[in-house]
Amino acid sequence: MSEKLPLVLGSGSIFRRAQLTRLGLDFQTASPDFDETPQAGENAEQTALRLAEGKARSLAAQFPRALVIGADQVAWCGGRQLGKPMNVAAAQQMLASLSGKQIEFYSTVVLLNTAANRIQTHVDYTAVTMRTLTDAQIRAYLAREPDAVYCAGAAKSEGLGTALIEEIDSRDPNALIGLPLFRLIDFLRNEGVEIL
Repeated sequence: MSEKLPLVLGSGSIFRRAQLTRLGLDFQTASPDFDETPQAGENAEQTALRLAEGKARSLAAQFPRALVIGADQVAWCGGRQLGKPMNVAAAQQMLASLSGKQIEFYSTVVLLNTAANRIQTHVDYTAVTMRTLTDAQIRAYLAREPDAVYCAGAAKSEGLGTALIEEIDSRDPNALIGLPLFRLIDFLRNEGVEIL
């Protein structure tokens, strides 16, 4: 590729920004303007992919010659999608309902070359088995990990949430945090961006 396009992370997530920073790339962030409401009849994987792509495409007019990264994550348990609880009371209720259960996480990354209108997409699947938790353990966790209310399923695995988890089955441990880096590295290489 002859022209080096700027890299844009289309996410306001501090977690995804920290993940991308680890790759040592120059990038900027932009908050996408896209409705994240799940649509009727969608499964978790379809929702995650639609949202990640929609977020990236919502930034195309603002960044007409760029590589825009879109990402989203949907958690699924007991036949329903789990959102971000956004407050402590909702997080307590969510974690109590997830105690001892398996949660499926669908973490999507897309790379949109806005100059060529070319998009690469990937959905990473992670199965997480939660420990059986007491109400006291849940309260202690949320008191020490207040940012967990902004995480799908309220389990911030890269922090103290590790104590909530019994087992993780994943091909890319980065995916559970929110950005499947293994596949993103492939996507970037396809666009002429080498990490090493």
